[in-house]
Formats: sequence, C-alpha cells, structure tokens
Amino acid sequence: MTDGADSSSRRERREPEPAPTVDLAEIRRRNTPEPVTFHRRELDLILRIYGRMVADGHWRDYAIDHLRDRAVFSAFRRTSEVPLYRIEKDPSRARKQGAFAIISAAGLVLKRGHDLATVLKYFDKTPRLVR
Repeated sequence: MTDGADSSSRRERREPEPAPTVDLAEIRRRNTPEPVTFHRRELDLILRIYGRMVADGHWRDYAIDHLRDRAVFSAFRRTSEVPLYRIEKDPSRARKQGAFAIISAAGLVLKRGHDLATVLKYFDKTPRLVR
C-alpha cells in the first residue's frame, strides 16, 4: 500500500504540461482577408486609358488603393485635388450590378458593369466637329 500511496502523491506533484506556443502573426494572416487587387490585364486596360488622358492633358496623377473590400484607381488633374474619376473593383457587387464602376468626383456612379473593357469605353471620345 505504501507503493500505491507513493505513486498517487507523485501524480499530484506533477507540474502541468506547458501550453503549446501560438504564433500570433500566423493567426492574423489566416484571419485577415487578402486585399482586393487589380489583375495585370485589368491594370493594363486602366493604364492605357490613363496614358491617353495624360497625353490629352486631362489627367496628371493617379493613385491605386488596395483595400479589404475593393480596389480603387483614382485619377487626378492635380495632386492636391480630389480625384476626377475613381475606377473601382468591388467583388461583392460582381453578381449583382457588376464588379467594376466609374465614379465621378461628386460620388455619382457614371458607369457600372461586369466587364472592365466595356466600362472603360466611357472614356472613349466621340468625334466632334470643330468649327
């Protein structure tokens, strides 16, 4: 009996096992969604329009923002002003009205659609007669 009492007292004296270590950075990476970005082909289409508008003297600067819920390309006449146009990619609207939208400086949605090339046709000029 002394052996049994001795072994039970050993069990009581055991120190608890250390808790496993947790890498907080890894948990944050798993739980934080990746920001929405423009794909290479989308950015190519946008930069073609931007280049044409710069050549015409309408735009001078741009900014690209990759947020958690959307990606935004902002076109400026001057750096210190609000953007003249924002081209937004919002995947949450992809099945409804289309993921791509052109928004004016006043916040009005000028054009929205599922295909970026179609949406960017908003910036195509119609030939005008100059007198």
